[in-house]
Amino acid sequence: MKKTVLREYAKLIVRCGVNVQKGQEVVVYADLDQPEFVQMVVEEAYKAKAKCVTVEWSFQPLAKIHTRYRSLKVMSEVPEWQKAKLQRRVDVVPCRIHLISEDPDGLKGMNMAKMAKARQATYPILKPYIDQLEGKEQWCIAAVPGKAWAKKVFPGERTSIAVEKLWEAILSTSRVNEDPIAAWEAHNKNLHDRCAYLNSLQIESLHYTADNGTDLTVGMIPDAVFCGGREVSRQGIAFNPNIPSEECFISPMKGKAEGIVYSTKPLSYQGQLIENFFIRFEDGKAVDSGAEKNAELLATMLAMDEGAAYLGECALVPQKSPIAESGILFYNTLFDENASCHLAMGRGFPDTIADHHNKTLEECRELGINESMIHEDFMIGCDTMNVDATTRDGKVVPIFRNGNWAF
Repeated sequence: MKKTVLREYAKLIVRCGVNVQKGQEVVVYADLDQPEFVQMVVEEAYKAKAKCVTVEWSFQPLAKIHTRYRSLKVMSEVPEWQKAKLQRRVDVVPCRIHLISEDPDGLKGMNMAKMAKARQATYPILKPYIDQLEGKEQWCIAAVPGKAWAKKVFPGERTSIAVEKLWEAILSTSRVNEDPIAAWEAHNKNLHDRCAYLNSLQIESLHYTADNGTDLTVGMIPDAVFCGGREVSRQGIAFNPNIPSEECFISPMKGKAEGIVYSTKPLSYQGQLIENFFIRFEDGKAVDSGAEKNAELLATMLAMDEGAAYLGECALVPQKSPIAESGILFYNTLFDENASCHLAMGRGFPDTIADHHNKTLEECRELGINESMIHEDFMIGCDTMNVDATTRDGKVVPIFRNGNWAF
């Protein structure tokens, strides 16, 4: 891939993604797959007048080794140095850039029950820091190719060709063209206008149906609004949290979901794939589930905490979008969720509450935003999906027909 194109992508992530401000600190989280591109992102952040940029590396094989050899007691501890690091993040509020490239099957064989117990033990310690940062940070998740990921997406190609093809797919769907920032300005406006129309309807519930058996009704929070594309932090700084992004999303009312929903794409969870699954809801809670592959992992996910069995997000994505029309199954939630309508189990978004900047986190949760240690998107959209909105005055308005916008 040409370096000039990659530099434009790095600039897009820094300038439009997190929108680094003069004097801000930046933290880049990355795997070991594309160090040269990470270098470009770091340099672009400094060109945007970042005060300092820190890179934190991760490596899936090491995660497996740590989980294998560390005791559950050790894994369940949060050392003082880590608490100090988190407190500094609360004090400084750096920009966060996540460059994902992990192998969709990279943690296969890891003791997931042990990992789940450790997360359940550490989350109450980490939660106060997470809550203090809610809505304050600028963050962006973007992707770069990893060799194993590229071979998963393009199994018939040599590794070098697969990586190049995955680069092309990432850049194309991320709107990295002659002027990526201008393209995103136009895209953000389109998403904003669609959200404005949806919000004008005063939706009370959404009803999803498809020929695969999906028949699900989800209730909305009266104070919630649809969001999409650009967001604004509590500090008043605009940023794009996902590159790419095609969704108009909202957090539903906790406890208001009835029916059954079937997945239409694999879910990559904790480095493993859950495939061909269903979840059935009663009184808003997932009461039954099953999967052709990794059903036990799905059940573990839904039992991570009390909120994990409730919905945290409803997102509308048309089949006529760049990622869907590419015909590529990415085995990666960032891309696959933006090719399809999706839901998310677990934590909801307080910033989907109208005037959230003037409300506390607790006030947003009291209005119906779900709370959980997880937020896991899964894809439900298909060519036969219809979505109808029932408005607060009793009207039924078509939102999706045959997988695409009905307006």
